[in-house]
Amino acid sequence: MQSRMTNPAVLIPAAMHGLHAYGKAADTLGVPATTVEMVHLRASQINGCSVCVVMHSTALRKAGETDERIATVAAWRDAPYFTEAERAALALTEAVTRIADSANPVPDDVWAEAGRHYDEQGLAGLLIAITAINVWNRLNVATRQVAGEWKP
Repeated sequence: MQSRMTNPAVLIPAAMHGLHAYGKAADTLGVPATTVEMVHLRASQINGCSVCVVMHSTALRKAGETDERIATVAAWRDAPYFTEAERAALALTEAVTRIADSANPVPDDVWAEAGRHYDEQGLAGLLIAITAINVWNRLNVATRQVAGEWKP
């Protein structure tokens, strides 16, 4: 496997800085770090971004998450390992990531359930986390970045 080109964010330092700053904005808005990593992993699975799937699986493992929880993020609806708040975040992730797949892309029930678990700051943090990872996924997938190449 070979990438088509260097990731554009690597080629354009201002883009890298902007993307990092945007993504980091979610870190202080009341969403647990492991939930943010699960959101990143789930969106990356949907988008087929192998670089981000490896990166966020590794981050979850380093944060002490179990193999069962990491392996079942893609099947969170049918796995007993997730809290109601995590489920709400993952449902919102799927809706926002698959925005073009439905006439009602972020249904009221998905939004309301997320709102039961997260205040407005938390919802803002989730939306920033979801949209940030979608940008990274699209850059990586479009340029066919290869999983593992970024590791030392």
